[in-house]
Amino acid sequence: MLYLLKQILRAALWIFCAEINVKNTSLLHQKGPLLIIANHPNSFLDAIIIGSQYNRRIHFLARGDVFTKKHHRFLLGLLNMIPVYRIREGKEFLHLNAYAFETSVALLQKGEAVLIFIEGICVNKNELQPFKKGTARILEAAQFMGVNPNIHLAGLYYNNFRGIGKRVNLCLEELKNTPNIISSKDRVIFNSLVFTALEKLIIPITRPAVYNKTLFYYIHLNYYKTIEKIVNKATKGTVFYDSVFFSALLFTYPLFLLLIFCVLMFLKIPQPIIFITLLCIPIFGKRTIE
Repeated sequence: MLYLLKQILRAALWIFCAEINVKNTSLLHQKGPLLIIANHPNSFLDAIIIGSQYNRRIHFLARGDVFTKKHHRFLLGLLNMIPVYRIREGKEFLHLNAYAFETSVALLQKGEAVLIFIEGICVNKNELQPFKKGTARILEAAQFMGVNPNIHLAGLYYNNFRGIGKRVNLCLEELKNTPNIISSKDRVIFNSLVFTALEKLIIPITRPAVYNKTLFYYIHLNYYKTIEKIVNKATKGTVFYDSVFFSALLFTYPLFLLLIFCVLMFLKIPQPIIFITLLCIPIFGKRTIE
């Protein structure tokens, strides 16, 4: 199930993004307890991109306010997301963060991988924001339990935060000589060390997407515009545009292809041609973006 979901997400990202460049891909195969520390420029899309690249299960810490609805909790649970709450979500929820921290440490003890966005906030900017203390506290608790996980730093850079055709850089680096964290001073030192290293991994992309207006471009145009209009209205004033747009396309694109299938069947097009057409639409649709 996990393998199938990862392959679906990889295929969807291949269509959604013009390119995703990953540096230091050898780290993607590392086994054992792993703590991945990343910047957070583009909401849940960050977790999807990073998680889809690793050849193992990744657990994510995600903002708790999106877990309020049952169907949200179900879908986010499928993606191995763990809720973590900020004071803006209400003080009454902060006690639940103990669960998030304990769960993260327990997963590391089992040799699992945990992804944490150390800024603790997303503002649709590639520049690093001030770090929160949660990551250092989780590492401190893990070390106290005798677990010294490998630590990967993941620097993400997007050339835009609005829809399809984006170019993404994902630069990975292993943090060596991880200091022991015992006191609040050690947490500050750790955050400073990570900030300096992570900042160097956020590598800009200046080349914008170019759209070749072929037949396949126009086949997709009205579909994309319709979804875009709905998502824009639903996410206005938030940082969730890209994440919701990607999710909406992920769930509706099969329906879009089904509609084309029905139209071709109605026109009595031979089935082999129909299946070839359905295969070509996403492939050549992708190639309209350079």
